[in-house]
Amino acid sequence: MIGILIFPDFQLLDAAGPIAAFEIAARFANNAPVIRTLAVKAGPVRSSSGVEMLARGFKPATAITTLIIAGGNGVRTPANCPATLSFVRRMAGRGIRVASVCSGAYVLAEAGLLDGRRATTHWQRTPHFVKTYPKIKLEPDQIFVRDGNIWSSAGITAGIDLALAMITEDYGDEIAQNTARQLVLYHRRSGGQSQFSSLLELKTPNGRFGPLLAWAREHLDAPLTVEDLADKAGMSSRHFTRAFIAETGTTPSKAVERLRIEVARQRVQSSGEAIERVAEITGFRDPERMRRAFIRAFGQPPQSLRRAARAG
Repeated sequence: MIGILIFPDFQLLDAAGPIAAFEIAARFANNAPVIRTLAVKAGPVRSSSGVEMLARGFKPATAITTLIIAGGNGVRTPANCPATLSFVRRMAGRGIRVASVCSGAYVLAEAGLLDGRRATTHWQRTPHFVKTYPKIKLEPDQIFVRDGNIWSSAGITAGIDLALAMITEDYGDEIAQNTARQLVLYHRRSGGQSQFSSLLELKTPNGRFGPLLAWAREHLDAPLTVEDLADKAGMSSRHFTRAFIAETGTTPSKAVERLRIEVARQRVQSSGEAIERVAEITGFRDPERMRRAFIRAFGQPPQSLRRAARAG
């Protein structure tokens, strides 16, 4: 049985996304698991959107093989509920898969299940989470993380990626791929993939310099100096730099490096291209320069990200 733990003001998609993924996978596998929503108090539970789900209490949950904890604005309620924390600890102690979606990681953290373990959560929660739980090895730029029988995932839709990884473990890669297609997902993201796009990190990704950055992303093998970008924008280098910083919140060179890192990471994780070739295509030229950029951005070199993606 798959249990989805919810609470007042939970994020609806944190629960509904994994539920839909497991439901569809079961059709392909002809092996439908029982899926139940659970709460400390049985009955209707109101999500932050106002939509309610009908939950069962914890007592009938002895047959659970996977427990997924939703996140949401009301996460502090279960994270401070002794009955909920005791239930989560008991499930983890049985060795079953216990997972969190988004801020559901706070429940795992308060239960003491993440101490000394790798984990992730929504990127907006990172500063507070790191400060509050220093014993946890937070990996803030991951879609999902698995450490033993404890899983955690980033914000909202990442719960579907986590569920697809579990489906791969349960039913194999073919059924997971068919499930992703049925869900009309572009592709199934690996756990090591970044939570967000470099263009979206900028203050105004679709502003005046949006087309210029889109062009730069397609020409990363070019030098892309400030002078090159300014010329493309039809501005003097000095005026361009000032205007670019004011609009995007970063310098042109840092924006280009972000784009290079993002594209290089995608190629490293999704292809078998030689690292040297990826460095050349994305404009790093020197593999060592790319390695240093990866360590600054992700805390690990390209080869480690490739191994993690293949494992995921």
